[in-house]
Amino acid sequence: MMKPLALAALAAITLLASACSKSDATSGDPGKTPDDKIVQTAVPVEIVSPVRSDMQSVYTGTATLEAEADAEVVARVGGEVQRIYVEEGTRVRAGQVLASLDSRQLRLQALQARAQLAKVERDYQRQKELSQKGLIAASAMEGLSFDLDNLRANRDLANLQLAYTDIRAPFAGVVASRRIKVGQNLQPGAVTFRVTDPTPLRAAVFVPERELRHLKVGQPAIASIDALAGRSFPAQVQLVAPTVDSGTATFKVTLTVADPKSELKPGMFARLGIVFERKANAVSIPRVALIEGEDLPRIFLVAANKAKSQRIDLGLSDGARVEVLTPLPANSQVVVVGQNGLKDGNPVKVVSLGTGSAPAAAAR
Repeated sequence: MMKPLALAALAAITLLASACSKSDATSGDPGKTPDDKIVQTAVPVEIVSPVRSDMQSVYTGTATLEAEADAEVVARVGGEVQRIYVEEGTRVRAGQVLASLDSRQLRLQALQARAQLAKVERDYQRQKELSQKGLIAASAMEGLSFDLDNLRANRDLANLQLAYTDIRAPFAGVVASRRIKVGQNLQPGAVTFRVTDPTPLRAAVFVPERELRHLKVGQPAIASIDALAGRSFPAQVQLVAPTVDSGTATFKVTLTVADPKSELKPGMFARLGIVFERKANAVSIPRVALIEGEDLPRIFLVAANKAKSQRIDLGLSDGARVEVLTPLPANSQVVVVGQNGLKDGNPVKVVSLGTGSAPAAAAR
C-alpha cells in the first residue's frame, strides 16, 4: 500500500502537467483550429491567352506523287535495234518515233502479201467478166471473193507488222527511261522505254470513312514536299471514291497538285492537307490545354491565383490549335502546363506567361 506522502506527490505532479497542457493549448491564436494551420502549396503552371484568328479544319495524310499518264513502251514485234532517236528527259509528241528495228524481213513479207493480192485481184476481175456472160458459176465467184478478202487481210497484217518496227510514243510526255541499246535483239513484248506525262501530278490518299461527309470534288488542299525542304504547293481534290474498302474502312481520295514551274517529279514523297472547313475570327487555344476523357473536354482558367475548371465545346481543329465555341471570360488565362494535377480551387503560381498574337477580347 502506497504511503500518504507518495500519494500527495503523485497528485501534485498530475495537476502540474494538466496546467502546462492547458497553457500550451491557449498560448496560440484562440480563433484558429489545428486544421486551419494547414497551408496549401501553390501549383506552378504555365498559361496562355486565347487568340482570335482564321481557323481551318484540315485532314493530313501522306502519298507519293504520280504522273497523270505513265506507261512502259513495249516492242510489238521482234528484231534488232537499228536506231535510237531519243534519250531520257527528251520531251516527245504523241506518236513520235522513239527507235527503229530492223524491218527488212517484214518489208519483204509486206511486198509478198501485196503481190499475191494484186494477182488474185486481176484473176477476180477476169472471172467477174466471164460470170457476167454466164460462163462461170456463181458458186465459183463466191470462192474467189473469199480468197480476195483473205489476201487483203494478210496484206493489212503485213503492213501493220512492218509499222511496228518503228517504236512510237503512246502519248505526249517525257522519256523517263531508256532500256534498249543499238544492236540489241528484242523479243516481242520487251520493254523499250518508259514515257510519263507529269502534268498534272496526282496524289492518292486513303481517308477514314468517318470523314466521307467532309469531302467533295474541288476542295482545296496543300502538298508539302520533303525533297524540296517542305515547300508547299496548292492542290485540289479531283476524285472521291464512291465506295469504302470494307477491309480498311477507308476510301480513296485523288488530288491534283499544281506545279507551274515543273519543279516536282513523279515519285516524290508528299504530305497532304485537305481543308475541310474555314472560319474567320475564331477563338482558339492550344490543344495541349485540353483535359479529355469525359463527356465534354475541360480546361483550367486562372482567376485570382486560383484554378477554375471550365467545360467547353470545341469547333474546328487546325493542327496544334482547337476552336473554343463556349464563351470565355474577358482576358482569360488558360493553363497549358501543369493542369493535369489541378483541382478546382487549387492555388496556382504562374511561372511563365505565353500570349498569342491576337488575344480574344471578351466572351462572344
